[in-house]
Amino acid sequence: MRDMPEIIAEDHWTQRDGIKLSVYRKRLASAPADAPVFMLVHGSSFGGKNGFDLQVPGKPGYSFMDEFALRGFDVWTFDFEGYGRSARTSGYSGFDTAVADTHAAMEVVTKATGQSRVAFYGSSSGAIRAALYAEAKPDRVSRLILDAYVWTGWQAPTLIARRRNIAKWRDTNCRPINQAFFHTIFNRDHPGTSEEGVADALAAAELADGNTVPNGTYLDMCSILPVNDPAKITCPTLILRGEHDGIATEKDLLEFYSGLGTTDRQFAVLPGMAHVSYLGKNRAIFHHAVHSFLTAPSRTDTH
Repeated sequence: MRDMPEIIAEDHWTQRDGIKLSVYRKRLASAPADAPVFMLVHGSSFGGKNGFDLQVPGKPGYSFMDEFALRGFDVWTFDFEGYGRSARTSGYSGFDTAVADTHAAMEVVTKATGQSRVAFYGSSSGAIRAALYAEAKPDRVSRLILDAYVWTGWQAPTLIARRRNIAKWRDTNCRPINQAFFHTIFNRDHPGTSEEGVADALAAAELADGNTVPNGTYLDMCSILPVNDPAKITCPTLILRGEHDGIATEKDLLEFYSGLGTTDRQFAVLPGMAHVSYLGKNRAIFHHAVHSFLTAPSRTDTH
């Protein structure tokens, strides 16, 4: 068997308003200094490193970061305030601090790579946060992938169920998580879209850092959507929707798509996938869609 290329990992740290944030990088040991940079933005229920670099015992190929490092990308992620290895505070870590946290991480990326404009991927509330960053800092985002995204929350089954607990989300800045909770992430929409052992591996990774996550994005997604203005997103954009994802309706997503401030846009429904597409059985389809978008030729006409 041919030896796999060596992938190296680096831990970095930054701060936002004195709050320590974890930043994480993976790339081939042989990667050129100008390898294309790809930033991954995590969602509401687990941190960046734990979700995007997941190692499942006996089941290779679950690390999103490894997959795209092997495809030649310099892959980065970070933990928002209150997640993973970043500082646990009394803050809610909602959408109001998303741009500032992301920009603090991007300053690390630019210093390490020399690149200030990079491709972004966001999942779930991370897609909302990535879109907020693209709106606020259009000069820093070259391409944008929004996966498991929700715009207004209109008739979204997951949010309808979640709103029943809105008083609880407001009452405290964080919620407890346990092994059973991670199983609900994979089973709530369509059981059978993930392999046995994945939820347990994710639970073990995340619980090693702490047994709570902030309530900010849960509360915001139930009470203040929409927070994104599609007309302000002007970079090439791909919207991905898992076939069985209950976080948003297709109608909601298509209305957002039609309002984007760019004609360089794509919309794809990923078959056999639910909310966390990159950890599903059919993740090879997801990888193909993402890679095809990232490596698509840029237009050469004058708009």
